[in-house]
Amino acid sequence: MRVWNTSANWTAPLTRRAALRGAGAVLALPFLESWAAHLARAADQPAKAAVRPPMRFGIFTVTGGTVLESWRMPEPGPLAKLPSILRPLDFARNDLLLVTGLSHGGQSENLNGHENCAYKHLTAAAKVGKVAGRRYAGVSVDQAAARAAGEETFLPSMEFGLSNHETQYSFRSVDEPVPYEDDPRLVFDRMFRGRKPVVPNWQRRAAARGGQAVRDSAPTDTYERSVVDAVTAEAKTLRGKLGTADRHTLDQYLDSVRSLETRVERLEARLRLEAADRNDPGPSRLVSPDLPDRKLPIHKIKHHVYNDPEKHAEYIRVMSDLWVLAFQTDTTRVATLAVGADDAMFSGVVTVGYETHCHTLEHQGNAGRPEDADPISREALRQIHTWYTTLFAETVRKMKAIDEGGSTLLDNCLLVYTSYMADGGHGTEDYPILLAGKAGGTLKPGRQVSFPKGTPVANLYVEVLDRMGAKVDSFGESHTSRNQRFNGRLPGLV
Repeated sequence: MRVWNTSANWTAPLTRRAALRGAGAVLALPFLESWAAHLARAADQPAKAAVRPPMRFGIFTVTGGTVLESWRMPEPGPLAKLPSILRPLDFARNDLLLVTGLSHGGQSENLNGHENCAYKHLTAAAKVGKVAGRRYAGVSVDQAAARAAGEETFLPSMEFGLSNHETQYSFRSVDEPVPYEDDPRLVFDRMFRGRKPVVPNWQRRAAARGGQAVRDSAPTDTYERSVVDAVTAEAKTLRGKLGTADRHTLDQYLDSVRSLETRVERLEARLRLEAADRNDPGPSRLVSPDLPDRKLPIHKIKHHVYNDPEKHAEYIRVMSDLWVLAFQTDTTRVATLAVGADDAMFSGVVTVGYETHCHTLEHQGNAGRPEDADPISREALRQIHTWYTTLFAETVRKMKAIDEGGSTLLDNCLLVYTSYMADGGHGTEDYPILLAGKAGGTLKPGRQVSFPKGTPVANLYVEVLDRMGAKVDSFGESHTSRNQRFNGRLPGLV
C-alpha cells in the first residue's frame, strides 16, 4: 500500500503495521469519547483543597401518573406529615422537596395520549409529534445534563428500565430518541466492561493535586497508548517527505491524533486512580446487584414483571441497585431509570375491587374531577403508587447510608421521583414531582413548595441544569409557554 502525493509525484511506503495501527487509532476514538476529563479540570486545585464529591442527577420515573390528593399536602410548608403515597419515605423527610403545580403545555401532532405525555416528559418541548412516522420532540434534560457533566465520567449518561415505542423519554436531539436497556445484565456489563467496581476515595483524590502525580506515573503500555505512539512516530517521519498540500492534510490528521492522545492520558490517569482506590477505597461498601441468571432470556424476565408483582419488585430492585452503583462508583453522574408498566398486573398489591390491570384502573380511576372518578379504582391506583414509592424508598435508604467522606451519596444527588403522566388519564397538568437529596447543598429540603398551576416543568429543568454545571438561559418551553412565569426559573428551592 502506498500514499500518493500529487503535488510532488512521489510515493511513500506505508507499512501494513502502520496501517493497522492507524486503523486501531480510528477505531479507538469512539470508545474513548465517553471517558473522563475529570483530572484535567482539577489540575489547578491546591494540594489541600476541601473535597466535595461530585453532583449526580438521577430520574426515577414510573408509569400511570399519580392520585394527586394522596401525593401532595393541601398547603405548602414543612413536611410535618407526608401524604399517604409518599409515606414510605418518612425516614428521609428532611431530604425531600415536594414541588407542586408544574405542567407541560406544549402542542402535540399525530400522537396518542401516551406518546404525547412521554415525548414531553423530559424534554418539556414546545411541540412534540410525528411526521411520516418519525418522532420529534427536543433534547431531554438528562441528555442536556450529560453534555455538561458527561466528560467527567466513563459514561456520559445511562438510560435503562422498561420503555417501549410509546414511552420514549430521552432525546439526544430533536429527532433522536435514546433507547433504554431493559436487561440488567447488559446494564452491568456496559458499566464495568474492562474495569472492576470500586468505591472512589474522594479525600485521597483531592489530595493528589488534581491527579497530576497520578498522571505523571500513569501506565504507558495500554493498547490505546501504543497505537497513538506508533501513529505519531510514523506520521512525523512521513511529514518531511510530503508536499505542502499533503502536509496540511497530515497536520489536520495529527491534530486529531493529539486530541486522541489527550483522551488516552485522561483514561490512563483515571484507571490509575481506580487502581489506587482498590488499595485504599472510600469508606462505603459497594452496592451489589443480584443479577438474574445469564441463561434466562430477557423476554421471560419481562413476562414475569408484567404478570407477577413479586417478580416485578425484584426487577425494580435490581435495576435500582444498578442505578445506585452507577453513582457510587462514579461510572456516570446522569442516569435515568424507568420503572413500572401500564400493562402490569397488580394482584396482591391492589386489595380493593376485582380489577388489577393497571391500565384499566388508570382510566377508571381518573376523571376531570377526582370526585367523578370511580372511587374503588382510584383507591387501587393509590395503592399501586404507594407500592412504587416503597421501592423508591429502599433506594433512597441505600443512598443515604453510603458515606462519601463526611457527606452521603444522597447529599450529593438531585433525584427526581416522578411519572411520565400527571395522571392515568393522560393528563399533563400538575405533575407529581418529588426531589430527593440536597444536590450538594443547593436545595432546601424538608418542605413542600407550591407554584401556580400551569407553571412549566421546563422551569424546573433549568434549575436542574444550573446545578449540573450547564449554564442555560432557557430549556424547552420555559420562555415560550403561554404560562411562562418567573423568567423561566423556579424561585424558592433554596
